[in-house]
Amino acid sequence: MSRNTLDAYGAFDLNLLADVRLFVDPFLLFNSAKPEYQALHEDIIKYLRFLRSIASDDLPDAVVKDLFRFQEVKQNWFGYCELGNEGHGLGQDFAIAMRQALGRALSNFGEETGTKGSHLEKVSLIRPRVGKDNISDFTTNLIKNYLVDYTEKFARDHLHPSRCANVGVRRVRFNYKTRSWVDEVRYLPMFNGDYVLLTPVDMLVHDDVWINYSDMVAQYPQIVAGVDDDVQRSRVDAYFQQQLADTVNPSTKQVTAARQQTLAFFPWLLDTYIKMREDDGDGAIAVSDSEIEQITAVFVTLFSNFVDNFWSLPGMAERPKATSLEEVRHRTQIFKHWVEDQGGHLSLNDARQRASEKDVQRLVFLTLKASAFDVNSEVNNGRGPVDFKVSRGASDTTLLEIKLASNSHLRRNLEKQVDIYKKANDTNNAVTMVIYYDALERAKLDRACSQLGIEEGPDLVFVNARLDDKPSGSKA
Repeated sequence: MSRNTLDAYGAFDLNLLADVRLFVDPFLLFNSAKPEYQALHEDIIKYLRFLRSIASDDLPDAVVKDLFRFQEVKQNWFGYCELGNEGHGLGQDFAIAMRQALGRALSNFGEETGTKGSHLEKVSLIRPRVGKDNISDFTTNLIKNYLVDYTEKFARDHLHPSRCANVGVRRVRFNYKTRSWVDEVRYLPMFNGDYVLLTPVDMLVHDDVWINYSDMVAQYPQIVAGVDDDVQRSRVDAYFQQQLADTVNPSTKQVTAARQQTLAFFPWLLDTYIKMREDDGDGAIAVSDSEIEQITAVFVTLFSNFVDNFWSLPGMAERPKATSLEEVRHRTQIFKHWVEDQGGHLSLNDARQRASEKDVQRLVFLTLKASAFDVNSEVNNGRGPVDFKVSRGASDTTLLEIKLASNSHLRRNLEKQVDIYKKANDTNNAVTMVIYYDALERAKLDRACSQLGIEEGPDLVFVNARLDDKPSGSKA
């Protein structure tokens, strides 16, 4: 599939190796000039009005679970999962917070008079731990019908039938007459036995949604200054000062806590903040465009180049049966060969910045998944997570740690980390791979190894990703 075809359609080019840290921002729907996006936002508010109408009812647990709780829509491949797309979704805490907020502090939801419209993000302003991923997941669930239509049209127009299938999709739309979610069979692209959903680029952000709790607390002085009623503004200020009455020189933490308490005590201030963000809504579009451009460079350029070039290497084919240690050693050497001798260093330096530690871990994950071994990432057995645990049964296990030489804790990691992990995972086998991008990082790596009395070998692999010490051209 040509990337130009996806770009022309307006969809983000997915990375089917791991979730991309992008999130659907409902404010971009609200503030869009597209009538269909505005209609989507109104559909979201309609469902929240419905939830508000029943929030105070004595509802069975099963009904609360069905109506207030949502699973992550993992098929759009957005979120925090570093490898794969298995996120946590919207759990019981979110459902409880949503119900309580709509029944109490947000009892006027959908009927606000001080703002241009109602906003789903208002829930996150009541509970600081309702983050952008929760808001994005909730939004995605409520516009799922649109995303399914959007993807199905692309599949029928541009994809070969062998790449698609008629598949059951749960909770596509809500039936207000029966008060239930409706499942449908739709024609969608398939990957690893599951369907894939495309998302338009112009409803995505990378950092945070436009209306969010942290920004509200930071803008507290402007919020109070924006209160037109002198009496109300005086009441707010008096309450705020009362929270700091016992402190002479309040710290930043104490001031932040006082702001949070004041905003919670006067929930109508939320509408003042939302009005401010509405008035500055054009900024949300500008931020979204720049963030999408940057993350596309990282996740599309880096990973696409890797997939195109790396999988053709002969060593990626499955080998005769070997131990997990032999297999990890083999795969790390393939990765080293790709970076140093096959032009892979260009890909690691070609994403507007050097590939991060997490980016490199994702790439190495591909080399490991080509084997017949069980590969688990971020395994934590009580002493902190190890990058990869490669195993075949309980008795054959090898750990793999991947570090950048720029890591500020490099020496400590080389000295202690792997030994601790080996004990926690009941194995004596471990390989560490360190990637360096310039001469200074290599000198730092050599210095740490000299101090520790260790050197490069099969279980300590150095990978040279420098741009300045290789012949010109696409490959060294």
